[in-house]
Amino acid sequence: MLVSILVYLCCGAVAGVLAGLLGVGGGIVIVPMLVAVFPSQGIPAEYVQQLALGTSLASIMITSISSSRAHHKRGAVHWDIFRNITPGILLGTFVGGLVATHMPTLFLKVFFICFLGFVSLQMLSSYRPPASREMPGPLGTAGVGGIIGLVSSFVGIGGGTLSVPFMSFCNVPLHHAVGTSAAIGFPIAVAGTLGYIVGGWNTPGLPAGCLGFVNLTAFLGIAVASFMTAPLGARLSHSLPTARLKKGFAVFLIIVALRMLLGLF
Repeated sequence: MLVSILVYLCCGAVAGVLAGLLGVGGGIVIVPMLVAVFPSQGIPAEYVQQLALGTSLASIMITSISSSRAHHKRGAVHWDIFRNITPGILLGTFVGGLVATHMPTLFLKVFFICFLGFVSLQMLSSYRPPASREMPGPLGTAGVGGIIGLVSSFVGIGGGTLSVPFMSFCNVPLHHAVGTSAAIGFPIAVAGTLGYIVGGWNTPGLPAGCLGFVNLTAFLGIAVASFMTAPLGARLSHSLPTARLKKGFAVFLIIVALRMLLGLF
């Protein structure tokens, strides 16, 4: 148990820095680590992926608060975008979380691996859609939010890998897109967590300490560490060459994806 708690703390520390530094959902790191640790905790194999996703989203609630506060102090959060996108985010993520709890574990793992590949290629290519338009109106922004929320619930992330490119495409400066994405991670995390709790309620075979598909011990360990390190990531994002760091992180994600793929066999 002690080893697992230390793993949760380390996982949260890394996730917090990444959330503030790169504008990517810390779940990209949290989910694979939980998938690796949970089987040793006696969690049935058919529930490992759902628990990892639900727990990841729960922890992102804390990471997002800490990270977005740090970005807000630097004037990098567009609260008007946050207000317009949140209704779609809440609906898409909650529905996605409910649906994911009834999906086969194999499908969720394959979806996550494919998503890691997508994120890795995006980072390695440094491709960003040209900033050729303005943000859509409230209805259009909410619609995009629904899509971002749905995908985020399937992979247990705060949505930064999708919301940052979207805002950059709409002429939002990169640092502001990262800061606003950190704030958007909160409604994603809240709605997704509720979806996984409701969908996993009274599921037979889950160990003690689980609230639906959220492991409370893992949540607390990750949340405590990520809350402390997210402001550090936010500060570093304004001073370090994040483009180079993203390429290194992309290579790491490819390795993680390959290991998860081999684990399917």
